[in-house]
Amino acid sequence: MATLTIRNVPPKLVRSLKALARKSGRSMEQEIRLLLAEYLGERRALLEEIESGWERQTRRPSATEIDSWIAAGRK
Repeated sequence: MATLTIRNVPPKLVRSLKALARKSGRSMEQEIRLLLAEYLGERRALLEEIESGWERQTRRPSATEIDSWIAAGRK
C-alpha cells in the first residue's frame, strides 16, 4: 500500500478534517481515505456515464459545433 505525504495544508482545512473525523468516530487519516475514495468513485461513475452517453450517440459533434457551444457558454 502506498503512503502519501501532503504538505502545506492550510490550518483551517486541517481543523475541518479533524472535526469531521471526530464527528464520524474516525481518525483523520481514515476520514481522508474515505473522502478520497468517495470523490474518486463518484468521478469514475460520472465519467462512465458520460462515456456511455457518447456510445449511444448516432453522430459525434464537429469541432466547429463544440467551439460554438463553448463560445456561447462564455457569453
